[in-house]
Amino acid sequence: MKKSFGPRTLLYPHPDLIVGTYDRDGRPNAMAAAWGGICSSNPPSVAVSLQKSRHSYAAIMERQAFTISIPSERYVREADYFGIVSGRDVDKFEATGLTPVRSELVDAPYIEEFPVVLECRLLQTVEIGVHTQFIGEILDVKIDESVLDEDGVPDVAKIGPIAYDAMRKEYYGFGKVLEKAFSAGRAFRK
Repeated sequence: MKKSFGPRTLLYPHPDLIVGTYDRDGRPNAMAAAWGGICSSNPPSVAVSLQKSRHSYAAIMERQAFTISIPSERYVREADYFGIVSGRDVDKFEATGLTPVRSELVDAPYIEEFPVVLECRLLQTVEIGVHTQFIGEILDVKIDESVLDEDGVPDVAKIGPIAYDAMRKEYYGFGKVLEKAFSAGRAFRK
């Protein structure tokens, strides 16, 4: 039997996405956003939902660009910090010691120490309740060579991404490989 929790913002797991922007004064900023994910394969696009009160909201609207950096497990504290303070009040990069890198493709910074980066040009916004969904066309994905396998393909175990549990307010790492995608289900074909 399943217990009802009513309408809630639960998705297991939520990705921990760090959205990079430049504010009006050109200062690099980053914020944690768990409401996001891939939303189109052609053009390759990702969506993140932010409230209008967030410092990053105005920056994305003004610059029409953002990045998404995927933190690894070793940076869980820094990633959490990006979600608990505002760039209006503090320099998050100075506080954490992480390095903002100016994207060559979009007017936004990404985080050097995080192994995966998506550079996005704003395509569209969608108003949804108290959030605005920013849909960004992914112009490039940069992946640190240290997290590639011997075939040059990203290795999730080496990336060590973190996931967020909105109910418990906890971060999790990823476990072992369970099955090969687009193969495991073939056992049910007739």
